[in-house]
Amino acid sequence: MKNIQLNHSLISGAGGAIGIFLLSVFTIGTGSPLLMAPFGASCVLLFAVPDSPLSQPKNVIGGHFISALVGVVFVLLWPASPLALSLAVAVAIILMVIFKVTHPPAGADPIVILMGAKGFSFLLFPVLSGSILLVLIAYVFHRLTAQHTYPKAIS
Repeated sequence: MKNIQLNHSLISGAGGAIGIFLLSVFTIGTGSPLLMAPFGASCVLLFAVPDSPLSQPKNVIGGHFISALVGVVFVLLWPASPLALSLAVAVAIILMVIFKVTHPPAGADPIVILMGAKGFSFLLFPVLSGSILLVLIAYVFHRLTAQHTYPKAIS
């Protein structure tokens, strides 16, 4: 049992490392930003618990996109403040639940965006492009390691 848990831990960590490494390499190679801090937390779900509904592509991509969109809209309307930060996170959570794309790491997106005063271009690079690439990396990784079937059937 300990050996299986250690194996899963090592494979999960390797997946996260590969995911962030490849996004970093693609960022350098393309000159387009493909990384943001919440993707580190997304890697925990994608590589350690890929069977979770919260790890599925529609949740990863949709959750990040909706939450980032909320953050960008808030940047346009209000300066970063405790009230704006908390309301943006609340709206992101509400919308992720309504659209059935809940992805906990995406809850950090409005904070990242408000604190950095990011604009609409942030939605494409890194949010949408980075989250799509991270899901593709997870797909290939799980096929190569044969530890999990990812993604699960789309519901």
